[in-house]
Amino acid sequence: MTEPNPLVSPTSSRSVTETVNGSHKFVIQGYSLAKGMGVGKHIASDNFTVGGYQWAIYFYPDGKNPEDSSAHVSVFIALASEGTDVRALFELTLVDQSGKGKHKVHSHFDRSLESGPYTLKYRGSMWGYKRFFRRAMLETSDYLKDDCLKINCTVGVVVSATDCSQLNSIQVPESDIGAHFGMMLDNMEGSDVIFNVAGEKFHAHKLVLSARSPFFRSKFFDGVEKDEKEIVISDLEPKVFKAMLHFVYRDTLTEDVNMVTSSSSLVSSISETLTTKLLAAADRYGLDRLKLMCGSHLCKDISVNSVASILTMADCHHATELKAVCLKFAAENLAAVMLSDGFANLKENCPLLQSELLKTVAGCEEDCSSGGGKSRSVWAQLSDGGDTNGRRVRQRT
Repeated sequence: MTEPNPLVSPTSSRSVTETVNGSHKFVIQGYSLAKGMGVGKHIASDNFTVGGYQWAIYFYPDGKNPEDSSAHVSVFIALASEGTDVRALFELTLVDQSGKGKHKVHSHFDRSLESGPYTLKYRGSMWGYKRFFRRAMLETSDYLKDDCLKINCTVGVVVSATDCSQLNSIQVPESDIGAHFGMMLDNMEGSDVIFNVAGEKFHAHKLVLSARSPFFRSKFFDGVEKDEKEIVISDLEPKVFKAMLHFVYRDTLTEDVNMVTSSSSLVSSISETLTTKLLAAADRYGLDRLKLMCGSHLCKDISVNSVASILTMADCHHATELKAVCLKFAAENLAAVMLSDGFANLKENCPLLQSELLKTVAGCEEDCSSGGGKSRSVWAQLSDGGDTNGRRVRQRT
């Protein structure tokens, strides 16, 4: 019998099976208008990615199958990308909008499943409930508010991997450089410049500002103010300058910027939001990443009533990506956008933007298979501000 070699170290490995989880919030606005669209017809959420697969939520206001006789609404989660035998856990939550927290939850994460996770065989496979909620009860419940339903979905995709590294590994935390620079800003340690913004004083560090902003780099190394200890800022409000400094040091947005404004807010107030003013400051001071971050937040405020105003603002401050999103949205919803006050202002004061919108509309029409009739109608409306019969379009009040 061969004796084991004591010099050979034993090896080990470990198979780990776990779920990769992701969530999506689906808001259904205009429930009463969707009702009656027909049995088997659904409203789909945008696709979202979990575990390397695309998913979507399907809401059937009149039920998925004829045997339900429109008595129930149906909700399903669908595999929206190519996949074979995708195993997953699911959770569907109908949100109680009264604030009482009595949500309707269907979850498989907290209970033992006899046959294990659910298996979706192919693209288009669905899991959910044909009789998710009785429609008559839903329409008198706290789940429906202002003709709006909110559905939260969590998907946990099951993945298995052989792990031989975690037994002897060192976990490296996320970068904390922003926190350290932020502490320098908070305690003013080593500051060598003071900014006077409408009487409010902000202590900062020339090297940090110069490293982050070409505007400040030029000011402190090439300009006449390179030796000055106090600089007056007259083109920004204190709260905007403070939020800009927060980004410069921490590379994040402040909490008040992160709070997304409601899409129902008045269009006239968009230009007065902190996010919009911060985007303008980012353009002025050469902070391109900050401009992108603000643009990303403003995308969530784009609506039929606001898009023309946001488009004008994006063009003014060279927010290229935000401008492109606005142009595409306006082109795809042109008939409704043309009735907004913002569009009337755009047409009167921004003829070059109107020309760009024409080009975007033309590009969208080329991608459609419906022929040129719609395109001719669109061009006619944009050209004279009226409909295809020559009548002037009256502004909605």
